[in-house]
Amino acid sequence: MKELRTIDLTYGAIFVVLMAIGANITVWFPMLAIPIGGTSVPLSLQTFFAVLAGLMLGKRLGSISMIAYILIGLAGVPVFSGLSAGPMAFLTPTGGFIISFVFIAYFTGMIIDKPQRRIFPYYLVAAIIGTLINYGIGVTYMYIALNTWMGVPISYYLAWGGMIPFLIKDIAFAGLAAIFMVRIATRIPQFKQAKAG
Repeated sequence: MKELRTIDLTYGAIFVVLMAIGANITVWFPMLAIPIGGTSVPLSLQTFFAVLAGLMLGKRLGSISMIAYILIGLAGVPVFSGLSAGPMAFLTPTGGFIISFVFIAYFTGMIIDKPQRRIFPYYLVAAIIGTLINYGIGVTYMYIALNTWMGVPISYYLAWGGMIPFLIKDIAFAGLAAIFMVRIATRIPQFKQAKAG
């Protein structure tokens, strides 16, 4: 297995910080909550940064950076949504979304792990698949949490229905991640040969 270099650790640390910022951006900038249908959808950027970690760092380093983010939160540093931390964050209905970040980065990076795939269509497909993985794991976990230890009976269909505004927002951000990655690759040549890990 290839050893991690100092630059790899630096890139990974940057994404840990970006994930913490993305989770809490509406804490510092409440005006970034988007009003939709009488409610407001917070502009969380975690899925965007998890997808970008896979696209930029590859499956190995991208998933390692997401594991580091989760471990830092478990250790008590308030990096989860709402400046929360600790294992109790995983007992909330949204705990599955945190777990999904590792899988997002891994599978997104896996899709673009060959140099010939480092073009916009592959970036876009990888970003959308990463987003769908996020919601597949997150909504299923939320459904299980609500119907078991939270004691709130809810149908799987209704659990998905409540997440539609968030999904639309994150699909749009997946497109932005793909565009951003194309721009990065033209300016930083090493990302054209991103680490396949």
